[in-house]
Amino acid sequence: MPDMRPFKVLGVQQIAIGGLSREKLKTLWVDKLGLSVIGTFSSERENVQEDICAMGAGAFTVEVDLMQPFDAEKKPAVHATPLNHIGLWIDDLPRAVEWLSAQGVRFAPGGIRKGAAGHDICFLHPKGNEEFPVSGEGVLIELVQAPPDVVAAFARIAAAEGRA
Repeated sequence: MPDMRPFKVLGVQQIAIGGLSREKLKTLWVDKLGLSVIGTFSSERENVQEDICAMGAGAFTVEVDLMQPFDAEKKPAVHATPLNHIGLWIDDLPRAVEWLSAQGVRFAPGGIRKGAAGHDICFLHPKGNEEFPVSGEGVLIELVQAPPDVVAAFARIAAAEGRA
């Protein structure tokens, strides 16, 4: 049966790790493991201050976001679940959202918007409901629009492996 999905998940775009202190997180991820800090992001509305780190190279770079809350008593509690969310590169985000919604997948509020790294993003809700029963089953999943160079790089690999 042919794959009817109108989009592809290309690979892991990011891993987001939360804690009460970005400095403590950076001790492991930057100082000990050698990741590079490539940016920062702050949003009081989203209750987050983060250092955007990177591992890998080129189209295969994976972001590791080290996050702390502005206020540990407010939501979203970016520190309450140490592995806050995982981000997946998507080749066609609007089509993915449309198709997944029609399949009963629940999205978190906010719709498609610019994310911390400047890519269009949206989130699959960690819990389903009656109207949209399919969810991340406890895991927040970020769908990230892959830029053209990432889409092309993954297409080259898939073609070379006969999976295009």
